[in-house]
Amino acid sequence: MSTNSFLGVFAKSPLKPIEDHIDLVDQCTQLLAPFFECVFQCDWTQAEKVQQQISQLEKQADNVKRELRANLPTGLFMPIQRQDILTLITEQDKLANKAKDISGRIIGRQLQIPEVLQESFNAYLLKCLAASTQAKEVINELDELLEAGFKGREVDLVEKMISHLDQIEDETDSMQREIRSSLLKIESGINPVDVMFLYSIIEWVGQLADTAERVGARLELMLAG
Repeated sequence: MSTNSFLGVFAKSPLKPIEDHIDLVDQCTQLLAPFFECVFQCDWTQAEKVQQQISQLEKQADNVKRELRANLPTGLFMPIQRQDILTLITEQDKLANKAKDISGRIIGRQLQIPEVLQESFNAYLLKCLAASTQAKEVINELDELLEAGFKGREVDLVEKMISHLDQIEDETDSMQREIRSSLLKIESGINPVDVMFLYSIIEWVGQLADTAERVGARLELMLAG
């Protein structure tokens, strides 16, 4: 996107680029679902293709982040401070970065998820991806918040959405503990280096939900300010 067209988006809707960015970020994270389907089947050729799509979307999101940072007008008259917007976009971008890291680590080692863990791992993954989508839904309320002057019923709605996001993240914490416990029971039969990487992947997937929650928390702080 050229600088002129990017600034034109700001002129029409000062917060639209932030919504566009989170939409792109969520597209990136959601590709982890088909990616791990390929991993479960040990279809490394297709898994690598999906990983490349994740990398491309992460790069696009990173470009949008840089354009937003470079072109965010300093004279925006809004209830949100410019620095708050920059901090929010940085948190959003971490979701795409983590999706890229997860898929890259799996591909780099062709790390297999033990069959006995696949069902619970997939449920855990999908719950973490639900947190990403919920963060997207929250951020996509920004234009409505702006129109409402960041007060009234729209604020109440967004606060409920953020509360639901917190609940999703809490559920992923419980699921992560259960998967780690299941891995502990079988780790003696797995290559020790693979065990180390598996624990790392389990943690990184959980960080998707943690980061999504921080996106919601950042917006909540902005509303409180």
